[in-house]
Amino acid sequence: MIKLVRTDSDNTDFKTLIEELDAYLKITDGDEHEFYNQFNGVSIIKNVVVAYIASKAIGCGAFKIFNTQQVEIKRMYTKPKMRGLGVASEILTALELWAAELNFSEAILETGTRQKEAVAFYKKNDYMSIPNYAQYQNMDNSLCFKKKL
Repeated sequence: MIKLVRTDSDNTDFKTLIEELDAYLKITDGDEHEFYNQFNGVSIIKNVVVAYIASKAIGCGAFKIFNTQQVEIKRMYTKPKMRGLGVASEILTALELWAAELNFSEAILETGTRQKEAVAFYKKNDYMSIPNYAQYQNMDNSLCFKKKL
C-alpha cells in the first residue's frame, strides 16, 4: 500500500530521491542540464509529497507558487523499479488537491522533449500543452503544460 506524506524540501527522503532524479536528468538533458537545473533548487520549494511503501521512499513530487492563481509542478520522480504501479499519478493527484486547498486554480509545468515518459504521463493526467512560459520560452527542448484544478 502506498502512503503519501505531505512535507517540505527539508525532508531527507525527498533530498535523496531528487539526487537520483538529478543524476538521470544530467544524462537526458545533456549540455542543457545546468540551464534547467538552476530552476530546480529546493530552497524555493515548500510543498512536497513523498510516497512510501513499507516505510521506504519510492517517489516524490512538489509544487512551488508561480503566481496568485498558479502553482508549478516540480521534481516529479518515481524509482525505476516502482514505475507502472500508479505511484506518480497518486503523487500528482495529491499535489493538485493540496494546491486546490490553498485556492490555486491551475497547475503548470515544464518537461523536456527527451523525457518521453513524462510527456505521456502528463497528457494521460489531463495536462494540456501550452506555449512555453517564463524562462522556457526560447528553449526548443522544453514542453509546457497546464491543468485546471
